[in-house]
Amino acid sequence: MSVFPAPATIAEALALAQGRVARTDARILLREAAGVSDVTIAAYAERVLPVEHAARYAAWLARREAGEPVAYILGWREFYGRRFALSPATLIPRPDTEVLVDTALACLQAVAAPRIADLGTGSGAIAVTLALERADAEVWATDFSPAALAVAARNAQTLGARLTTREGSWFAPLAGERFHLVASNPPYIAAADPHLAQGDLRFEPATALAAGADGLDDIRQIVAAAPDHLHTAGWLLMEHGYDQAAAVRSLLAARGFDEVQSWRDLPGIERVSGGRLPGRRPA
Repeated sequence: MSVFPAPATIAEALALAQGRVARTDARILLREAAGVSDVTIAAYAERVLPVEHAARYAAWLARREAGEPVAYILGWREFYGRRFALSPATLIPRPDTEVLVDTALACLQAVAAPRIADLGTGSGAIAVTLALERADAEVWATDFSPAALAVAARNAQTLGARLTTREGSWFAPLAGERFHLVASNPPYIAAADPHLAQGDLRFEPATALAAGADGLDDIRQIVAAAPDHLHTAGWLLMEHGYDQAAAVRSLLAARGFDEVQSWRDLPGIERVSGGRLPGRRPA
């Protein structure tokens, strides 16, 4: 890992990153390391940086140049307008996943006091957001990683969400429980995909990213078990890869789900697919 000298001013800090770290990343790291605003960075280039702030920034630049994601360096990432703490045990929340939250909220509009489960919760971004957006909901979150569950529980406490956490893989810790909606952002990258060895993905937990030869192993498990954990007319919603929507819809239809469909993210990619358990909707 490179060693960066501590810069004396904001201008020197930005110059230090040129050609080595993306300009946007450098500005974010400087803003957080020095506790200054974007306006200050843009308008007061000659402002002197306190020694401890400059040293922190230089250390963070070195980590970013080595490839470590900005979110892990800072220890948080914004999701749905809220700041979620992260650790190397959790996946970094992406804006695409907000489509899953939006879809879940729309599906639950007519359901009072819904019971919701988030499978493979990681940082708890989905579960905590749903709990906060639907204060009347009972939200459960599962993850096989105790380290990830600890992060989710901490985010729930910090943000003021009511959340029940259970350790275990997918539905395993939810025996006997049924929900109006089950949501999941499971691993969906093919195990041999070269992107797993590139960029930020190198630093994220492999168990949260890859799922078998075609990336659908975990989705298959979730679809197969979901009917045993859904109320009549309950929804199953899952995020998936850009080219997997048709395959996921086929899995849902084969398992007997109704109203099978996909929802697109802002760039227009089918990002979330789901279906409703057959039966009369609850009154």
